[in-house]
Amino acid sequence: MRYYPIFVNLENKHCLVVGAGEVGKRKIQSLIDAGAGRITIIDTCPASEELTPLLELDNVTFSCREFDDDDVDGKFLVIACTSNEAVNWRISNLCADRGTLCNIVDQPEKCSFIVPATVKRGDLTVAISTAGRSPAMAKRIRRELQENFGEEYADLLTLMGRIRPLMLGLGMETGDNTAIFRTLVNSSLLEAIRSHNLDDAVEILNKSLPEPLHVNIPELLDGLV
Repeated sequence: MRYYPIFVNLENKHCLVVGAGEVGKRKIQSLIDAGAGRITIIDTCPASEELTPLLELDNVTFSCREFDDDDVDGKFLVIACTSNEAVNWRISNLCADRGTLCNIVDQPEKCSFIVPATVKRGDLTVAISTAGRSPAMAKRIRRELQENFGEEYADLLTLMGRIRPLMLGLGMETGDNTAIFRTLVNSSLLEAIRSHNLDDAVEILNKSLPEPLHVNIPELLDGLV
């Protein structure tokens, strides 16, 4: 199966996680990191001590009980991490009937979406999928990307995020803005950040940015080089 790659905005969305074991805790943390609006957790076992810090968050609730069909109602996204095949299939079918996004961990045949291997550097996220054919290969590729994408990529992205609103505020033509953005990301600015070479970074920005923004260069580079 060839999957459609997509990044989902979970802000103000209600998510459900069934099963709070080791895998479940990782999934819960990933939803928190993604800014999920509300997270409901259901497990037949009491919450572990490791889960306690997560349950202290205002948008996270835990219920120690069996899963009920009604638990799926009103949920934007559902993740099941149980070892019970019957419960997993139930959740999968209930989500399919409701058109709810569903992931049954390590069982792609029961899912409407899978969670790819990812490499994260600040706001940069690189996702890898092998269409379920080889999770081992996805992990290998992730390791290779982790070795090649250092924290300087996060810093460059932060810098571009600072530059963008200032550029747009100048009211220039879209084509001119695009040309400047491309010049910056294809310059040696990344290497200057990697090597903490402030002089080179300043010189590149002076050459690439419109003159009205030159006064902003110190604040643009603050904390990055």
